[in-house]
Amino acid sequence: MKVIRSALLFPLFYFLVLHGASAAKKVSPETVAGAVTVNTLEAKELFDQGAVFLDVRSNRDWEAGRIPGSKHLELKKVFSRETLLSVARPEQKLLIYCNSTGCTRSSKACEKAVSWGYENVYYYRLGFPTWQSKGYAVE
Repeated sequence: MKVIRSALLFPLFYFLVLHGASAAKKVSPETVAGAVTVNTLEAKELFDQGAVFLDVRSNRDWEAGRIPGSKHLELKKVFSRETLLSVARPEQKLLIYCNSTGCTRSSKACEKAVSWGYENVYYYRLGFPTWQSKGYAVE
């Protein structure tokens, strides 16, 4: 009986050891060098000031809802120096968001924007779900 139990438990143990780390949820960094991390109230103030809001989520997420007036450059398929220039100039205030702290798209987009010479990059780490939960406008 012990041999059978061990034979059954070993594959489970092996799976957990090999896949446990990769199954861990991604966590976005709290800061991005060269960008200013903002909370939801600060994001709303930037929105009211007319900053360019850039959504780098998937097409499906974008279609499900977004911050009004946001531009959409899907990070993995569309986002590039050229497409970013089509929505914001390097000196403009640019707020980049995705789907909260479990999404790393906005941090990656901020890193790239900074490396391309964008001077006023705002990293909205909390993203669309938090914006929506605060009762701010969505479309």
